[in-house]
Amino acid sequence: MLPDVPVEITKGKTKSAILEIFRASLKLGLTSFGGPIAHLGYFHSEYIKRRGWLDERGYADLVALCQLLPGPASSQVGIGIGTMRAGLLGGIAAWIGFTLPSAIVLMLLALLLHGLPIDSYGWIHGLKIVAVAIVAQAIHSMGMKLASDRSRATVAAAAASVTLLWPTAGSQLLLIAGAAIVGYFVFRKDEAAEASALNMLTSRRTSTLSLILFVLLLALLPIIRAVTSNHYIALMDSFYRSGALVFGGGHVVLPLLEREVVPTGWISSGDFLAGYGAAQAVPGPLFTFASYLGAVDSGVVGAIVATIAIFLPAYLLVVGAMPFWQTLLHHARFRGAVAGINAAVVGILLAAFYDPIWVTAITGAREFALALVLFTMLTYWKLPIWSIIVAGAIGGMLIQPL
Repeated sequence: MLPDVPVEITKGKTKSAILEIFRASLKLGLTSFGGPIAHLGYFHSEYIKRRGWLDERGYADLVALCQLLPGPASSQVGIGIGTMRAGLLGGIAAWIGFTLPSAIVLMLLALLLHGLPIDSYGWIHGLKIVAVAIVAQAIHSMGMKLASDRSRATVAAAAASVTLLWPTAGSQLLLIAGAAIVGYFVFRKDEAAEASALNMLTSRRTSTLSLILFVLLLALLPIIRAVTSNHYIALMDSFYRSGALVFGGGHVVLPLLEREVVPTGWISSGDFLAGYGAAQAVPGPLFTFASYLGAVDSGVVGAIVATIAIFLPAYLLVVGAMPFWQTLLHHARFRGAVAGINAAVVGILLAAFYDPIWVTAITGAREFALALVLFTMLTYWKLPIWSIIVAGAIGGMLIQPL
């Protein structure tokens, strides 16, 4: 059963719920360093462990859905939780809170400070080690729930191995499809009575309209761009298409964006690479790289257009898919398939924990010692996330070679 998750929110409570979502997601947007896999760990700590907005199984089901959809999975998970708490405006509040800090920082960097060697600072390296502790704790918690028996652990281990040996977005899609087939036949009996409740505050009509709008924008924006020759329409088309067609997370969108902005002459290759480095040094979703690119090209307006355009497909897809996903989850065979997907997601997270998170952060005994201290603080002392982040940043400066 879900811990105090409301099925309905009265009008009198809607405003306070939206503000609560915004505050929670803003805190995550200010502190969630480490990339999309780390974000799922931060979300798990804040939304599941601390606030109890969703149970472990419901969170896993939402993560599984967002792994199947194109777009930034971590942002979609946040949008989904916000939508479940307070409807469409709750999803928007969750997206704004999580996205706004990094979008503003990257826009300012584009306008004023791009080229600064941010990634060489010791405190940045410390934040990468924080991500190691956060993700390790999340994988441990999810693994105990979703891959605790021999069959599921085998699926997770196989998924991790294949992901490490064949690191492409296509391999992840094939893994998820294969795990779904295995789960469909192997896990259906175990999962029949354990369906979680992803409580939705939006109607199926709204969700259907959301999916239709997603398709219409994808089809019509290139036509409008060709007819009008308006630069902002061209920006919206390029970034919307990039956000709509990317599978596999934030890093996979980079080649799509590069093909859209560098050959056209909007952004130089040097500015593109500098922005990519800056995007990895700030908290929040990597998709806010679009804010930097839009600002370099067209200033503040360009940043706003690019940011909205690249995230809009993610919002439309998660709002559109969730009610239908919830219905399917009540069928035993489909639940078995999702159980297989969940086990594979644990394996994919484990592979991502190793590369790029572990290999880029843990380069020696000092880094490992700091990560172990942070993991103990988080898991056993149960200290708040902000204290882990502060300790990691300070520790990163202290262990930086002179």
